[in-house]
This record gives sequence, structure tokens and C-alpha cells, in this order.
Amino acid sequence: MTNADPQELAKFGELAHRWWDPESEFKPLHQINPLRLAWIDGLCPLKGKTVLDVGCGGGILTDSMARKGANALGIDLSTKPLKVAQLHAMEAGTENVEYREIAVEALAAERPASFDVVTCMEMLEHVPDPSSVVRALGTLVKPGGWVFLSTLNRNFKSFMLAIVGAEYVLKMLPAGTHEYARFLKPSELAQFCRDAGLELHSSKGLTYNPLTQRYSLGSDTDVNYLLACRRPL
Repeated sequence: MTNADPQELAKFGELAHRWWDPESEFKPLHQINPLRLAWIDGLCPLKGKTVLDVGCGGGILTDSMARKGANALGIDLSTKPLKVAQLHAMEAGTENVEYREIAVEALAAERPASFDVVTCMEMLEHVPDPSSVVRALGTLVKPGGWVFLSTLNRNFKSFMLAIVGAEYVLKMLPAGTHEYARFLKPSELAQFCRDAGLELHSSKGLTYNPLTQRYSLGSDTDVNYLLACRRPL
């Protein structure tokens, strides 16, 4: 069975045509993308690297990594966002980027140890078995390569801010975007990474200030957080 939730794929597929509209439901992704791109590029300069973006959706991060000089592949199981990503690459003239509709586990069997950098951002909270995804990421990255992940912490604060606040009060995201039970504590994700043969390097928290309407990276991992890992040589 494919490690995907058909309802989740359909949900993002229905919104695919709005993916590159910075004032749409995907506004938060457009706002945080420069932060996560700078974080990745600061730890592992992307120019000339072979990069895989897992759960790429419409390609916001994939496209920006290619523009940093990486040879980027974005994969997803939702057809419509991938077509939007391909169309955007053509219209924007982005070079060194391609997209495929394939499960990460299938790509891991096809191309083990093939990528200098593997990213999986804002996806783990949408799949039935996140540990399976992380195992595949560990297989896909080259020895010495980097794996970057981001997801949502599971606690009362994250429930209040990421679901009640973001989806129902501020309406930054469509209601029902996230399911609290699928959030992952950093300790749980760290264990998945260790089980996949990855070594933890560092972490960052992503916070939002509703007054300034700005995101920032820092040490607060209570709600959104990012992990950087490496596969040992």
C-alpha cells in the first residue's frame, strides 16, 4: 500500500491552482520559504548539489533550491500540484528542476544514496506512517549528505496556535488543514531519524508574530520546528 492519505491528496489537489498565489491559502508557505531556504543553504550550500524535495506540492521550495544552483527533483503523490509546479518552472524559466509523481519509498528503492540534500517540509503530519518516510529519506541521501525536515510539535500550545488560532481565528489556513493526532514531538521525529541511520545535527523553531505578521527562526520549537540531520560517511 502507498503511504498516503487519499483525503489529504485530494485536499491539496483542489487548491493546486492557487499554489503560486502569495495571497492565497498558501501564503504561509510563501512567507516561510525564504527562512527555510536560507537555513538549508547556510548549513549546506546548494549550488551544484543534487537535491530531492519530498512532498513538494506546487514546488515553492523545490523551485527556490534550483534557483540557488541545485539540480532539484521534486516528488509528490498529488497530481494537480505537480502539474502546477511543472507549469511554473516552464513559465519562470527555472533550470535544473524536474518533478515526478512517485512515492518516496518507491524512489528510495530505485535511487538509493543518490542525493546530496533531501528535504521533507510540512509533509510528515499529512501521511499515515511518517517513520516510513524518514527511513526512505535516510536511504535516498548519500553518505555525508544532509536531510532537512519540518513538521508540527504535539502539545496543547501547538493545538491552540496551529489549529485553533491559525485555522479558525486568524484563518491563515483552511479549516481542517491539520489533524492534531498526526503532529510529532521532536523526540519522536529524532528517534525516527536515528532509526533511519541519520545523525541529528541541529534544530530550529519557527514562530509567527500575529502583530507584525512575520515569521522567524529561533529556539522556540513548541509549535513548528525544523531538524537538520546527516548520514554518516
